[in-house]
Amino acid sequence: MRENFLFGTNTVNFNHGAFGSNPIAVREAFQQFQKDFDGEPSIFVRFKTPYLLNEARSCIAELLHAPREECVFVQNATTGIGTILHNLEFRDLDVIIYFDTMYGAIQMMLASLFERYGVQSRKVVLQFPTTHRDVLASFLETVDSIRREGLNPRMAIFDTIVSSNAQRLPFEALTEICRKEGIQSLIDGAHSVGQIALDLSRLQPDFFVTDCHKWLFVPRACAVLYVAMRNQHLICSTMPTSWGFIPRTGQQDIPPTMMGSFHPQMTDFERLFHYIATGDDIPALCVPAAIKFRREVCGGEDRIHQYLHKLAVVGTDIVAETLHTEALQEPGLQKEDISDMRRCGVGAVRLPIQVSGDSKATNFTAPVALLEESDVLPAMNCIWGILKDHGIWIPIHCYHNWLWVRICAQIYLEEEDFRHLASILQEACQQVAKVFKPAK
Repeated sequence: MRENFLFGTNTVNFNHGAFGSNPIAVREAFQQFQKDFDGEPSIFVRFKTPYLLNEARSCIAELLHAPREECVFVQNATTGIGTILHNLEFRDLDVIIYFDTMYGAIQMMLASLFERYGVQSRKVVLQFPTTHRDVLASFLETVDSIRREGLNPRMAIFDTIVSSNAQRLPFEALTEICRKEGIQSLIDGAHSVGQIALDLSRLQPDFFVTDCHKWLFVPRACAVLYVAMRNQHLICSTMPTSWGFIPRTGQQDIPPTMMGSFHPQMTDFERLFHYIATGDDIPALCVPAAIKFRREVCGGEDRIHQYLHKLAVVGTDIVAETLHTEALQEPGLQKEDISDMRRCGVGAVRLPIQVSGDSKATNFTAPVALLEESDVLPAMNCIWGILKDHGIWIPIHCYHNWLWVRICAQIYLEEEDFRHLASILQEACQQVAKVFKPAK
């Protein structure tokens, strides 16, 4: 399968979830659209792009099991979440609930909302390893705590798959709780489409966003924003505000751009995102090509999802066994048990490198290196340097006084690739022990 991608001879990509990668067939479609655009710019933008975008929206909506009228394209998941938060009107007693695993940019948005408008937020702290049951219990306790204070839990923002810890959250159950509790659900599904099966008609979130350029093989940058029909009246502006703006007075003094004049059947919500400003819609136009490649070359979505899940579990176990550590999953899980937290195409493995301080885990094997806090980044750079020499880069982060790596499975990888990665990580950890402080 690797021959279908553009990787260099020495590149082994275990970080697909960060920026994605395009198959050659999709890259060719992308380049053809670029040629068509440059061959007749005005004709392409004004007459062809609207219909091509609608075709692409139809394809992604079908994949998500959602009406096309509820799906629009934005640049990335961060933009999609920012658009929703930018449009909603919050009252004094409203509180936004989020998990401490939330992507940092989204946490900065909440901090900005508080500084500018006084919008309150409340953090749900997760202690990994954990279980879906404990995640739900922590969420419900936070909801109850907010209400005991006389406040209103207005919205909850949560992931499908946590980016740093590579764990699948019980987003389906969280969405159901939100519905029963009268809390709006805003789901950050950045790592969802292309990695796990999604059925938005069954899930019925209030708002959902997922990147197409991460796991779906669509060129960068492209995401789809889903807004349930029942909530579309709340969304009046894009970011930045542009031609499709819907004044709350219902009157628009500025004549609409002709960019939106070709589709009178469009809803106001669709027209809002139809044309924002001069940008690059070509990645979104490649959605049909990406889905076609996945269906005709890879065997379809179910086959891809199954392969990613199996390889992620087996592959990260290979790395953990080589390093004499463990992959992150529910505590006390036996080898034959199925992990709910690992039902995805990415995993986290602990490195045998501990940071000085009281570790919250007591059953870990002894580290090969013990770092001072000031040595963490230099140690990471040491590991990254060794990985880079082998054409590899993976995220490393410190959690509970240990270093962890996030490793992505993908259709162009096999178990042997994970054995190769494991041996390099073993070498890198030993080098850290030599350069810094070996554990006693």
